[in-house]
Amino acid sequence: MTERFQNADLSGFARVSEWVFDLDNTLYPADSNLFAQVDQRMGGFISELLRVPFAEARRVQKDYYYRYGTTLSGLMHEHKVPPETFMDYVHDIDLSPISPAPQLAAAIEALPGRKFIFTNGSVAHATRVCDKLGLTHVFDGVFDICAAQYVPKPKLECYHSFLAAHGVHPQRAAMFEDLPHNLEAPHALGMATVLVRSSFHDHPSQRAIEAWDFLPAHIHHYTEDLTAFVESLNAARRSES
Repeated sequence: MTERFQNADLSGFARVSEWVFDLDNTLYPADSNLFAQVDQRMGGFISELLRVPFAEARRVQKDYYYRYGTTLSGLMHEHKVPPETFMDYVHDIDLSPISPAPQLAAAIEALPGRKFIFTNGSVAHATRVCDKLGLTHVFDGVFDICAAQYVPKPKLECYHSFLAAHGVHPQRAAMFEDLPHNLEAPHALGMATVLVRSSFHDHPSQRAIEAWDFLPAHIHHYTEDLTAFVESLNAARRSES
């Protein structure tokens, strides 16, 4: 597929030695509907918790998501829900829709420097997904919502926590994300930013993409194919050496 926004100039990545990837709908394609399972289970959890019909639970779910950054944050603030209980429930999903991604694994592994997963989900969920994708061995660490003290992306405090936990210098880092608003803080901190296309448009910032004539200032690059983009980064480095 021809990419909507061209990425001809990759020179900004020459300074990058810390590669940071979101998990859901970034390291695997959104059209696998894996995260859609999580999304549905969130609604089911709230329906049981509040004893309301599923439609009302979904309304509450999205309200918390938009206002607090994650549904979990809203549940913790509004209902004192134990985060582990929620995450264990919503991440109990069928991973069969995703398959091993050896080409992506090889591309990420070839990037120079350290690689991290930075997710609003849990380490357990990230591990299960990466094991299925065959990506576990390429990452140096996972920073999850627990490590962030349950302060989620896109809050700036969350990014500071990640950088401090792993000794990552933002001027030497790149962030890959499917949610445009989650790239605002990385850009402000000095990281290179890459928006990965997602067909799961669950946030206003994603729905706004269709009206874009050009990339916003906080998004430096856009890709519809993460594997191909990472391979292009490796190819650009080889041509410069």
